[in-house]
Formats: sequence, structure tokens, C-alpha cells
Amino acid sequence: MELENTPLKDIETYLAKDEKELVEALQKLIQFKSEEAPAVRLKDGTVYPYGEGIQQAFEAALALGRKLGFAVKNIDNYGGHIEWPGKGSPIVDEEGKVIGRENPKIVGILGHLDVVPAGSGWDFEPYGGEVKDERIYGRGTTDNKGPVVSCLYAMKALKDAGYEPNQTIRLILGLDEETGMSGMDYYFNHVERPDYGFTPDADFPIINGEKGNLIFHFAKKFSKSPGMKGLELRSIKGGTAPNSVADGCRTVVRSDVAGAYDKIKEKAAAYRERTGHKLNVKGVGKSLELTTQGIASHGAYPEKGLNAISIMMDFLKELNFVGEDHNDFIGFYNQYIGFCLDGAGLGIDFEDEVSGKMVFNVGMIDVDPEAGKLTLNLRYPITSSDEEIFEKLDGTLTKYNMGLLKDSHKAPIYMEMDNPMVRDLWDVYKKHSGDTESQPLVIGGGTYARSTPNVVAYGAMFPGDPDLMHQKNESLSLERLRLMTKIYTEAIYKLSSGEYNI
Repeated sequence: MELENTPLKDIETYLAKDEKELVEALQKLIQFKSEEAPAVRLKDGTVYPYGEGIQQAFEAALALGRKLGFAVKNIDNYGGHIEWPGKGSPIVDEEGKVIGRENPKIVGILGHLDVVPAGSGWDFEPYGGEVKDERIYGRGTTDNKGPVVSCLYAMKALKDAGYEPNQTIRLILGLDEETGMSGMDYYFNHVERPDYGFTPDADFPIINGEKGNLIFHFAKKFSKSPGMKGLELRSIKGGTAPNSVADGCRTVVRSDVAGAYDKIKEKAAAYRERTGHKLNVKGVGKSLELTTQGIASHGAYPEKGLNAISIMMDFLKELNFVGEDHNDFIGFYNQYIGFCLDGAGLGIDFEDEVSGKMVFNVGMIDVDPEAGKLTLNLRYPITSSDEEIFEKLDGTLTKYNMGLLKDSHKAPIYMEMDNPMVRDLWDVYKKHSGDTESQPLVIGGGTYARSTPNVVAYGAMFPGDPDLMHQKNESLSLERLRLMTKIYTEAIYKLSSGEYNI
């Protein structure tokens, strides 16, 4: 890498020198099981808001930043940062002589250390950080520990090369990006916001827009069916997070009718033969357990997965339960949702030219004899609104006596392609990747770019690479780790050496 007209033309040497240390640092960070867990309160009153695993990863990252010579700050264990103070932009006189310095702006690099649950079916230990065949494996390698460590070592390379930034560089560490981003809200209520920057938590070449992100629930209470003989629905449970495609679903049924279980097993065999879906049935005590297996993927890209909840509900419509409300709930699902991924069945398949179609994902289901709940995650186009969606849904839900419970909402964001920061970051990507064809994107994924103004998502997944985020065997090639670190090094240099008035 060569940074023209700067004293940093040998920066490549510093990046190469630290490569082994970078990989080892990432391995260590992966080994913390930083899935969100219940808050922990210590005897001295200290609180770990997101559980012990996330706290351990957070403390390790801060310790690493301090070891590398940067200032660190912990905001009550809700988030923090690793900082490299800037000098401030030079003030020059009419002859070009520097006569002073302005207060430095803050360049924010927003990453996160929490991960989605590992799930099952891995060929490697999810929290092992194993390196094999030039790939590092583990939950968080791509989302988002790998890019965070990459940016930290990009800062270190610049520092070792003697660079003195004009603007302050702040690597911000979030702790609950996967489960609501409330920690970032807390952080920014206690610390000044960056003036501009990026989050390395999506795709290259650059993300200049993000669809609106909604999480809500459909809920229905069931009436009792006293004294009726037949097939009872005891439970349906599936999915692990709203923003992931469910790769597993489990249903328990019970019947006191002779031969009922044999008929269900026959139906299941015919269903497997007809659809090719994975459906297993086995006896568990006096009950019958049905399990479906799908393919996990990020909720922003449900087309890359296969929803085990939809498979289960598709099969259950072939059964007749004594509880009519259970039948209605299953019927509602299959009529209005099914395997549809754009909300068309519910009449909310909005679309626009800039950001494309609605993205619709059923993340979780929880049904028992008394009530049923579906957890939904929608990514809607930037020209639509949450009010428009809820208004459309109201009539259908009323018809089925079903409630809608709002959970979280992130409004869409968009930055024009001619914005100077967008243009410069795009140019850095093109220079080091050699990819001059890929264009800026509007995505369905939600990143920390939503949490504060003038921030865009920038990498770290390269065009054409498989998307392994939120999936089993999540991994990152060492070649891609090297390349992203080169890109981030020059990007951080560009954003911190000059000044953007955006």
C-alpha cells in the first residue's frame, strides 16, 4: 500500500510486522462467548448489563487497546472506546503558514463485540478461533470481531509509522448490536458523538443507505377446548433471534386416540417425499415430538436460508387439532406468511427504486395451549414507513382477533453517492481491491450507522464472497483479513488527516 504525498509510503512494512499479532488477538477475542445473557450484578454493585461473556470480551478489547498505546474509556459497561487524540486541523495565514490549530473533530469507527447465538451443526468449535487452511473459524470472525480487530491494528500501523492525526480517531465498541443497540444509546448519552465515520459491519464497496428495521410480534390468546378427545397441540418453539432465519423448530403434540401417532408418521413420510424438507417424528413419553430443520442465515437475507418455522407450519396444516384456535393460528400463518419473503401475503410488499423490495423474516415462534406468538423482523424500503406497514396489517389481524406488539424500530437512512466521504471511502476500496465495477449499496441489514449521523457502513465483506454471518462455520480468510486491514488503514488516514464538512 502506498499513501501518496505522505510520509507513510512504507506503511505496508508495519502491517506485515503485526500480522501474526493481529491474528492471535482475533483468536483470543473469538474465544469469549459473547452472546447476550442476563445482566450480572457483583457484590460491589458493579453491573454487567449484557452478561459475563460480553463483559469479558469488552474488557479484553479495552486491555488490548491500552496495550497498543491508545487511551480507553468504559461507559458503565454499556460500551466504550479506544481513542487516538488528534491535533486539530491547521489554521494557515495568507502565505500558507500554520499559525494555529482548530479543535479536532472525532472520526468514529463503530464496531461491536456481541454475537448471535452459535447454533448447531458446526464443524469447528464456535468459540475456538481455530486457524485451518488459511481461514480463522469462530462466531464473530466476520460479524464483527474480525473487522474491529482489523481497524485497531490499522490504527497501530499508522501510529508505529509516525503518523500524527489531525482529527481524533475513536474506535467505539458496542455490546448489544445484535439485540437492540440500547447500549449505543446509553453510550452516546454520556459521550460526545463523532462528527463522521464508518462502521465495518456490512459490505464493500460501501453502504450508503439502510432500509428501515422493524421487530414486532403477532400474538393470539387461545380459548380452551374442555373435554374433547383428539389431537392436542402442546407446544411449538423455533428460532433463536428475530434477525436470524430459524434453522430449527420443535412441536409437541399429544393424543389419546388409538393409531393417531401412526397416521402422523405416515403423513410426515409423505411430506418429506413430496417436499424434500427435513422433518422428523419420534415418541417422547406419551407425546409425539416433531422437529424440522432449515438453513440459518441473516434475517436481512432470508433468501439465503430456509425457515424451519415455515416448514413446520406447512406440515401442521395437514393435522387437525381439537383446539380450533390452534388450527386458525396455523391457518393464518400458511395463508398470510408461508414461505413468502417480501410480505406480499399480508399486503406489505413495498418496493422502491433506490432500496428494492421489502424483506420479511419470521425469526421465532412460541406456542403453548394458552397463547401463540410470532416474532417478525422486517427491512422496509427507505421511502416507506412503519406507520404505513402497521396500517396495512391492522385489518388482517383484526379479522383473526390477533394482537400486534411493537418491539423495536430503526428508521431508514440514506447518504447521497456524491457525498465527499462516500466518494473517498469508495475510492480507497477501489484502489486496494482492484474492483472498479461494484457500486454503493442500500441494504436490509441494520448497522451502527443508524445510531449517529454521518456514519456509513464500510465493509468488511467483499463482493462475491459467501456471506457467513449468523451461520454455522462462520469464518474469515487470512487473505481477506490482510486486504481489509490495508483498506481500513488508508480509510482511517484519509478521514483523520483532513476534515469533512458534512
